[in-house]
Amino acid sequence: MADWNDSVIAEFRANHGRVGGNFEGAPLLLLHTTGARTGAERVSPMMYLRDGDRYLVFASYAGRDENPAWFHNLVVHPDAAIEVGDDTITVRATVLDRAERDEKYAEQARLYPGFAEYERKTERVIPVVALTPVA
Repeated sequence: MADWNDSVIAEFRANHGRVGGNFEGAPLLLLHTTGARTGAERVSPMMYLRDGDRYLVFASYAGRDENPAWFHNLVVHPDAAIEVGDDTITVRATVLDRAERDEKYAEQARLYPGFAEYERKTERVIPVVALTPVA
């Protein structure tokens, strides 16, 4: 998985935020988090949904029964950064409450049906995280 992420990150940076393959044409960002246990910087490519000035990301983990590491990192260290296109933006992460989560997840699943499949594959409620730019 690390090799795949590294190749997506390299392609993203070389092409001003655009990549091919599974992500072709999809809104993609690079999320920079601080490891919850290690304190090391981590970079994760992921799709997002723009919501006003916020960037919403989905801890789907392709429908696995546990949350991805980046989600745990944001819960412990909510101050993060994202790369969108050629821009790097400092953000603060907030996990959406259930009602807003359900609304935003349904919107993402409507736009990208793979997210509906992820939800069907797991018993957990997939968290949605708002990344809000900070001054």
